[in-house]
Amino acid sequence: MKIEQVFEYDIDEALETKLQNLLSNCFPQVYPSDRIYFKQLPHFRFLAYNHNNQLVGQVGLDYRVMNLGGEPMRILGIIDLCVSHQARSAGIGTSLLLEVDKFSVERNIDFILLFADHMALYEKNGYTTVENQCTWMKIDHESQTTKEIGCESLNELMVKNVGNKEWNKGALDLLGYLY
Repeated sequence: MKIEQVFEYDIDEALETKLQNLLSNCFPQVYPSDRIYFKQLPHFRFLAYNHNNQLVGQVGLDYRVMNLGGEPMRILGIIDLCVSHQARSAGIGTSLLLEVDKFSVERNIDFILLFADHMALYEKNGYTTVENQCTWMKIDHESQTTKEIGCESLNELMVKNVGNKEWNKGALDLLGYLY
């Protein structure tokens, strides 16, 4: 398996088609059929290829400041981690998360953050579930318009400490959209 980093603005039409197929197959009935992002473009991605050079996995990453209990935190957000159905249970998801870990070493990142429907993979890779009151900008993914501001505690929130700060139970303002 090979993993490569690609910046969003370097994705050509051929790669966009491969990504669209992967994302819509991994997230059926949910993922838009006309683009390679759900609500917003990630800054960059890690892409996993099998020995036949076929795209079998991807993870999008978004870097931004969030406000946790009044303190700015530098957050690397995980977006749409997925592995093709044929390549699952081969360690590709873990390999992508390890690549994110390696990327985060000695960078100005306090935490890696994600919202997970299925937490086992992330727990196995050092992420913990946290409970914070969250505020974020709600985006209608179909019309691609801002709807309103969301404010609630989300059970799917997970973090991994990669810096020197401690996570606390304060209110979390995402200062943008929910991944």
